[in-house]
Amino acid sequence: MTTGHVFIATTLDGFIARKDHAIDWLENQGPTTEEHGYNQFIDSVDGIIFGRKTYEVVLNLISDDDWPYPKPVIVLSKTLTNCDIPVHLTDKVTITDQTPSDLLATLNQKGWNRAYIDGGITIQSFLNEGLIDDLIITTLPVLIGEGIPLFGNTTQDIHLKLISTTQYPSGLAQTHYRVLS
Repeated sequence: MTTGHVFIATTLDGFIARKDHAIDWLENQGPTTEEHGYNQFIDSVDGIIFGRKTYEVVLNLISDDDWPYPKPVIVLSKTLTNCDIPVHLTDKVTITDQTPSDLLATLNQKGWNRAYIDGGITIQSFLNEGLIDDLIITTLPVLIGEGIPLFGNTTQDIHLKLISTTQYPSGLAQTHYRVLS
């Protein structure tokens, strides 16, 4: 079965974006030459699954020629259709309204082994269905007070095992957790 994997940044107070979905706190960390493992992570997955809001934030941040994802992107949405995809992205992005478990079953049939899951509500729904294998969370040393949390309500306790913690000279801390079944 295709497994779900998370690679995401949060503020120290646990938010992935401001209430208006802005991620300026992430962009304002200053220049760094540190490698935080993203390239290795993205090379390890077959594609990316976003929620609608994350997809819309990405679209608003990039120019038409700057699509940053080298792998196929699938957007979970009950309101968007493939007609909503900009022409220059039709070979890179697909929209679906499948449930997380149905989507992973479909991707498994297509030969996907590992899917990168991104977006707060999307991560939460995959976690609640037991479809996340591990999480790599990079915490930035900034407090924003309120915003969109990485984790919301859970249907049950979700137990994790700490795999590793890395501290970077810039002040970022990265933790890698395995989700226990």
